[in-house]
Amino acid sequence: MRVQSLTLAMAGAALLAPTTLPATAAAAPPGQGPVGRGEGSVAAADLLDRVRSCAQVSRGRYRTDDGTRRKVPVCATREAVFWKADLDVDCDGRPTVRCNRRTDPLFSAATAFQQSDGRHLNAATLPYIVIPAASRLWNPWAQGVRGGSVAAVVYRGRVQYAVVGDTGPRELIGEASYATARGLGIKADPRSGGADSGVTYIVFKGSRISPIENHRAAVEEGERLARRFVGAE
Repeated sequence: MRVQSLTLAMAGAALLAPTTLPATAAAAPPGQGPVGRGEGSVAAADLLDRVRSCAQVSRGRYRTDDGTRRKVPVCATREAVFWKADLDVDCDGRPTVRCNRRTDPLFSAATAFQQSDGRHLNAATLPYIVIPAASRLWNPWAQGVRGGSVAAVVYRGRVQYAVVGDTGPRELIGEASYATARGLGIKADPRSGGADSGVTYIVFKGSRISPIENHRAAVEEGERLARRFVGAE
């Protein structure tokens, strides 16, 4: 079960004000089922081969959901950090037909990182992942991971490139946007969708896409970094 991200608690009263929803948002719309075509030419198997062993950089392990065991370490290579977890669907950001307070009871209209125009991210259209807030357990910034960092998310033979777009609770890991889930062929309904396990998140150290909402740039840079990561160039 997904818990509300830290963004809502930190955003301040202005961001907590009621948000007008689209008139068509009264019910969950179609389009939440699997799509999953994958992106780029680097094979999922090649990426997974590079993350078979774990050099742990977190001081402990994360939970995937409230009340579960701490079983997910954050690991690293010279080029990237990675973890293997579930995928809870994050709909936070700008209200849309698919992501709003009616479709997602834990919806927040704020994301930790914003677009170049100052608006919050659109989870329905932008593939992004959620990283835990910095803590004694792990400090993402110390590993070159920040808003806009490029990630390759792997699931069942598919690769979806994404950016780091939001932060979540300090002790939980394994969350990505509606658009990321759709790209991986995972049911994207924030209430009943997601994947219980088998999702690998690889974030390339020191990378950054600006503007953060430019997904085409994220795919191009992700492909370049992924090819280097697997030794294809």
